[in-house]
Amino acid sequence: MQNRRQISRVLEKISNFVGSSPDDLAVTIASRRHDPYAVLVSTILSLRARDETTQIVTPALLSEAPNPETLASLSQERIVHLIRQTSFRNTKARHLRGIARDIMEKHDGTVPHTIEELLSFKGIGRKSANLILTLGFGKQAICCDTHVHRLSNRLGFVRTGKPEETERALMTVLPKKWWIPINGILIAFGRVHCTPISPKCSGCPIGKSCPRIGVGKNR
Repeated sequence: MQNRRQISRVLEKISNFVGSSPDDLAVTIASRRHDPYAVLVSTILSLRARDETTQIVTPALLSEAPNPETLASLSQERIVHLIRQTSFRNTKARHLRGIARDIMEKHDGTVPHTIEELLSFKGIGRKSANLILTLGFGKQAICCDTHVHRLSNRLGFVRTGKPEETERALMTVLPKKWWIPINGILIAFGRVHCTPISPKCSGCPIGKSCPRIGVGKNR
């Protein structure tokens, strides 16, 4: 495995390489950072959905329900209508309405800022909770999705079998300045360049220093 200095150098090269490529929440969520409620809504709507769709349905819902109180008062049918273009709209509408009601009833109308409280909401997993903490509150946390898990192992940062194990392992080896940005950087890199199958190694910014762990065929 690589040490903290080596990991930092690798992430610096990848960051410069992907430039301003958007993460999985795209412009919609990036433009509303440090608004925990908007980040929460965007995060749920982005699950298993295309970026382009998330950018459409998130503003549509936030325009009519700009706060938890208003969202809690909407019928599930109305929420489904507002987010109708996204995937799993019925499930997402049910979760959003339930979370909004929990926020009003149990948290005085304010989105909680601890991972334990966020995980108590139905529909929010560890990845989503960490994303809300980092983008919504600016708190130090590592949002570990499939891209972060896969590339952290491929690049030799950690040796783990599951995303939650990767998150914990990264907390011990990853310099804190990379905790928040690693998600967006590795998503952008993993989607287009360091793909799961046949990655584009010939144009990799890391070059021959990449250990290519688990890589068979490449381009």
